[in-house]
Amino acid sequence: MTSFAPDSIVLNRKLPLWYQVSQSLRASILGRSPQDPLRLPTEEQLAGHYGVSVLTMRQALKELEDEGLISRHRRRGTFIEPQARRGSPVRLLGSVDAIVAQQSGMTTELLDHGSVPVPGELAEFFPDVREVSTYHRLRSDEKTGEPTNHARNYVRPELAARIDLDDLVRWPMTKVLRDEVGADISRITDTVEARLADPETSKLLQVPLLSPILHYTGVTYDADGRPLDVAVIHYRGDRFSFTVTLDAT
Repeated sequence: MTSFAPDSIVLNRKLPLWYQVSQSLRASILGRSPQDPLRLPTEEQLAGHYGVSVLTMRQALKELEDEGLISRHRRRGTFIEPQARRGSPVRLLGSVDAIVAQQSGMTTELLDHGSVPVPGELAEFFPDVREVSTYHRLRSDEKTGEPTNHARNYVRPELAARIDLDDLVRWPMTKVLRDEVGADISRITDTVEARLADPETSKLLQVPLLSPILHYTGVTYDADGRPLDVAVIHYRGDRFSFTVTLDAT
């Protein structure tokens, strides 16, 4: 029986290995194609794929099992739950793969895209360009069809020229830039604040005008500290929460 093939990652030894592996596998599961196999490789095979111990792999799998994304059966193996979707808050420990996982697992519709002058509120991030490419997407719950968030990404034009629009329907922008475009992502700075739904957000997310929403701004930087992408996302306040853990070491 053919097994599901997860993506590979470069592990950061400063973060818990089980956590990084679980988030990478989680993103792969939530971003899979419908025709992908549901059976996962064995613990030993997955451990070899990620370059970790079987014990570490077992801990990562338990995290996904507790979340309901996979089920494990003695002698039969480990399987992706067919209706697996994001259902619990994501714990962010500084991993880019955690960002990818948080954005995965939803039906995505590309509403529009094109080039626009750099918005005044984003000028500090793009001081050397006059225009950026923008992509506006609506994400909905795969099971219920209920809209959950809408996002606008503002991307440097030289990177946007290498983006395949089909990839944006399947994958979050972070993954597309890193894995498909080949951008050297070093860090992402997140800001989350409470706001009230404006007319556009109220219509797209099907919530009352001026109801509470979560307003997220994520700035993606390369190794030289240059912003590559600014994501502005509006989340339904009744569907999302964010938990951030800071490592003191």
